[in-house]
Amino acid sequence: MIAATPSLDRSLVEQIVRQIVYAQLGEAAPAASAEPNLVVSISARHLHLTDEHVEILFGKGHTLTPMKPLYQDGFFAAEETVMIVGPGRRRMLPNVRVLGPTRPATQVELAFTDAISLGIDAPVRLSGDVKDSPGCVLVGPKGVVELEQGVIRAARHVHMNHEHAKYFGVKNHDVMNLRIESANCSLVLEQVVVRADATSKLEVHLDTDEGNAADLDHATKIELFKP
Repeated sequence: MIAATPSLDRSLVEQIVRQIVYAQLGEAAPAASAEPNLVVSISARHLHLTDEHVEILFGKGHTLTPMKPLYQDGFFAAEETVMIVGPGRRRMLPNVRVLGPTRPATQVELAFTDAISLGIDAPVRLSGDVKDSPGCVLVGPKGVVELEQGVIRAARHVHMNHEHAKYFGVKNHDVMNLRIESANCSLVLEQVVVRADATSKLEVHLDTDEGNAADLDHATKIELFKP
């Protein structure tokens, strides 16, 4: 009886061939890139404020008080919250968290469900792109700000540094797919926009609607990949 020969994994065969080729050339084979640690975070409704609006809402000379750091270095959830009021001032969301540090333009980021509840038709935009977006009213303990624009639904995106971009074979503003596997709600989210820079940690941001649809808290496997 002839024993069956076990088949070799294709990736192992390719690795062996590469090692042989480099050995014949008298060179060391380059080390395989380690898979980077991927974090997927749910970004609940929040807002970013200018220094001017911080003082209007919370008092002259007031600065944001860090409550806890976020995953990306230098960013934090602040102690401060505001009320967001929709058109006609009939609908509102209380206690919406401010994130720091302050920015050149005030921006409110809502999930689709949040926007519906406020009666706001918020466009899907990358952070910072607020031109011609709807406005709202912000109410703080010391004052009120009427925004003419600045309310968006943040496009799902992935922060990464240039080494991560090289690993995945992508560049800034490319799009990727995110597969989330769980017992009952596995799905693939497309059009995850790459936000690549020199220092960011590898982190996908989803809003609460997207995270709940995928049952992210009970995910068994998460994969980020090019379409």
